[in-house]
Amino acid sequence: MDSEQLAALRSREGIAALADAEKLIDTDRLAAISTLRSHGYAAEVAGAALTQAVLRARAVAKFGADASRMLFTQAGLEQATRPIVATRRAARLAQAGVRRVTDLGCGIGSDAIAMARAGIAVHAVDADPVTADLAAHNLAALGLDAVVTCADVRDVPLHDVGAAFCDPARRQSGTGVRRTRRVFRPEDYSPPWDWVAQLPSQVPHTVLKLAPGFPAELLPDDCELELTSVDGDVVEAAAWFGPLARVPRRASVLKHRSVHELTGSGTLSGPVGPVGAYLYDPDGAVVRSHLVAEFARTVDGNLGDPDIAYVWTSACLPTPFGRCFAVDEVLPFSLKRLRAALRDRGVGRLEILKRGSALDVEQLRRDLRLSGDAEASLLLTKVAGRPVAVIAHAVA
Repeated sequence: MDSEQLAALRSREGIAALADAEKLIDTDRLAAISTLRSHGYAAEVAGAALTQAVLRARAVAKFGADASRMLFTQAGLEQATRPIVATRRAARLAQAGVRRVTDLGCGIGSDAIAMARAGIAVHAVDADPVTADLAAHNLAALGLDAVVTCADVRDVPLHDVGAAFCDPARRQSGTGVRRTRRVFRPEDYSPPWDWVAQLPSQVPHTVLKLAPGFPAELLPDDCELELTSVDGDVVEAAAWFGPLARVPRRASVLKHRSVHELTGSGTLSGPVGPVGAYLYDPDGAVVRSHLVAEFARTVDGNLGDPDIAYVWTSACLPTPFGRCFAVDEVLPFSLKRLRAALRDRGVGRLEILKRGSALDVEQLRRDLRLSGDAEASLLLTKVAGRPVAVIAHAVA
């Protein structure tokens, strides 16, 4: 989307075209544009409205009812913080006494919206003119007051900032079909990591939104690193600095709109012991925050191998921090023996998980030649350094 398309969408004609386009999102694009054109809309307005209608429909899964009043770009929607995560972060900032925040790299405004709703005065900044306009539109459309500025975040005066929230862009413009591409090296972020890393020295109350795989060794020891998962998917990391840092590591597990937190040092080693009747696969936020040892204590479990994040127990205890499997059989890994064991159980539907195994899951599935009506789970792992196959079934 460019500035002219955005202006067209916000015009009286564009608003009407978007309302009509939302009724045509399940129609072939060419046919839908033809229908809009027959209603008297200009070609560029019809195309922009239909694209926006499709984006709004996709955005419902992330933004709920708010999506119907917001405007999006494809990249902006993909990169926007999930509102459940942004709302929780904003609440934590408000509880810490933050009253003013500068959102450096605000995108389409998801975090700014959540912070404004939490009663925090927001100054949102983005370097891209269209993105900044979208953020301003979305905040206003939802009835929220905020100042939105189009500027390079490195040029924003920081001497009078109450708190800073920075979400460095992790995508770069591409060419052809791939108009944007992900970047993984912190030095390729925008703004670059060397600028982001010095932000807490200027603004003690700073929060950085980072990729889940961000290298923790680049962060100072006195910050808090939080990993957040939503319904099993690890969606982001956040680094909290200064008075906002409470613990070294935090795993925040959001399930069915409930929040569960596990905290610790991130340096403990879990106890190693024998296999048990149950096996836990910890949530990804627990694993990435290096809190497996702390999790093992909550279920009175142990590791089967010091380097593998599976936890064995003798009893099944309810926990939001991992999936529990009842163990049917533990086999030294052998394709022939495993195939026979699954055949004897009549397993035709098999979930395959792995930790510490280099096996290709889909190739293994083909090699197993599954047949039958039964279901099972297969966990490929190591016990005392030796590869094993665990046949199990998930416990609700």
